[in-house]
Amino acid sequence: QVQLVESGGGLVQTGGSLRLSCAASGSMWMINVMGWFRQAPGHQRELVASITNDGTTNYGDAMEGRFTISREKDTVHLQMNSLKPEDTAVYYCNAYAIQYGKNYWGQGTQVTISS
Repeated sequence: QVQLVESGGGLVQTGGSLRLSCAASGSMWMINVMGWFRQAPGHQRELVASITNDGTTNYGDAMEGRFTISREKDTVHLQMNSLKPEDTAVYYCNAYAIQYGKNYWGQGTQVTISS
């Protein structure tokens, strides 16, 4: 089992910045990829950014250039800059074990951007 605890959400104005963090614990030896997803009301959950164990990153189309994902041991950070109202969503931390087909999710943290 893997446990994920997010922090850093909140309310900011358009153009502002936020930094999300996700602290992972448990059987991290099986995890190959960590990342962030988000889900806005009435929308499907979508990829924000991911990072593999070797540091390869991937970003959703709407996020590239504004968001940066990084990892320090078992903590993943998401630096979000130039935030827009359409970035408003619940942001979920994710850990994925490819060989075992296991996906783990955090409880989610609300990010709200005011116009």
